[in-house]
Amino acid sequence: MGDISGTTSSSAAAPSTAEDDLLLKQFFAEVSEVERDNEVTRILSCFKLNAFEYLNLPFDSSVDEVKRQYRKLSLLVHPDKCKHPQSKEAFGALAKAQQLLLDPKEREYLLNQVNAAKGELRAKRKKQLKKDNASKLKSLVDEGKYEQEYERSGEFQQQLKLKVRELLTDQEWRRRKMQMRISEEEGRLKKDEEETKEMWKRKREHEEQWEGTREKRVSSWRDFMKGGKKVKKGELRPPKLKTEDPNKSYVQRPVKRG
Repeated sequence: MGDISGTTSSSAAAPSTAEDDLLLKQFFAEVSEVERDNEVTRILSCFKLNAFEYLNLPFDSSVDEVKRQYRKLSLLVHPDKCKHPQSKEAFGALAKAQQLLLDPKEREYLLNQVNAAKGELRAKRKKQLKKDNASKLKSLVDEGKYEQEYERSGEFQQQLKLKVRELLTDQEWRRRKMQMRISEEEGRLKKDEEETKEMWKRKREHEEQWEGTREKRVSSWRDFMKGGKKVKKGELRPPKLKTEDPNKSYVQRPVKRG
């Protein structure tokens, strides 16, 4: 979504800017310190996900209206002019709100939630009118003008504000849950990767150790093949099994066969 503000000539814009400056000066000349403090309190109590609330603007405000309202409120709560201890925080909140509303994607996201909220409220209103025959007939006679007036009423605007809060909260909760799942999955993948690296590290170390003792193992095997198992000094040997020997003159004990 692009910038929806209109273009004007420099000669027409100059008087308008000068007039705005004069009005602002008159406004701030009449503003008391209590009013500045009240505005800080209002800003800090706003619903954090709705930038329109911070600037105290209706949802159909234009980009130019956003800029003008930001200028007015930012001067009102500027830390150099307002003695409230949280004026700096309120000033920053206004700057963030303007940034969001001037960003095409962020603005479109907010307005999509507003339209969804209107849709839900209109559906609810339609059900109510079915039960209220007088309101239904008036709505038909006025060809929709009755409903347009109702949507401009303070009652509808308050309902819309609360419904938008509800939808924004739901969307934010879903976003955080999704982010949490993504973080958990990234953590699991990282853990699996570290475990795999550790397994291959141990395997390489084992192979290196095995290769390092190769010469010793080969040498021991060669010695064994040459002379059989060597008997250490002082080690007892098992007795040899006696067998028949026809060349011996002494008598041997018979050897059991089979």
